Amino acid sequence: MVMAFMAGTAVVTAAPAQADGCYTWSRTLREGTSGVDVTQLQIRLSGYPGQGAVLAVDGSFGPATKAALKRFQSAYGLASDGVAGPATYSKIYALQDNDCTPVHFSYAELNKCNSDWSGGAVSAATAKSNALRTMWKLEALRHALGDQPIRVTSGFRSKSCNAAVGGASNSRHLYGDSADLGAGPHSLCTLAKQARNHGFRGILGPGYPGHNDHTHVDHRASRLWSAPTCGI
Repeated sequence: MVMAFMAGTAVVTAAPAQADGCYTWSRTLREGTSGVDVTQLQIRLSGYPGQGAVLAVDGSFGPATKAALKRFQSAYGLASDGVAGPATYSKIYALQDNDCTPVHFSYAELNKCNSDWSGGAVSAATAKSNALRTMWKLEALRHALGDQPIRVTSGFRSKSCNAAVGGASNSRHLYGDSADLGAGPHSLCTLAKQARNHGFRGILGPGYPGHNDHTHVDHRASRLWSAPTCGI
């Protein structure tokens, strides 16, 4: 807030809107609004849909978006009112870099195959967009697990990169919407169990063939959760 003094009277005026290097919201968003700014908000909220759910990124602020926003706000100690205003935006600005990736993950981390995201099962632009949404889900997962590092061992793969590592011909890595997570501060089972809350339709981990050394998460068309060693 800015205090201006006129004739001995203090006048409170709104502070200038905060500009961000990635994206700047210019209005308050609440249930019933729609537009590109809602889409941008939904991408950042994609890791807060609730257990087993997936948040649609469709530019329409409905009940599911409101619920996801309330979870996000609660997770970061904000007033959980389901309305996106200055406090919510300030927290998002603090959580993202100028390329729109969350501060704890990067495009390079999600693509160790090539520099242009080409050669997969979808266009390069789609693969990169899918990876961005995956990173925001991982950011939510990371925060829920105490803000300790999460190690990404594989992300997007072109068809040639996928073949070189013996990946399945229909691997979600070809779409850019998946990530393999290695053990670190958290066990593979801890990662698999917590991922159920953060918008991943695909979760494969210990006990599933070929996944005893990592936990795989993705955004496939229908749910497949299988990590038998972890009770999933």
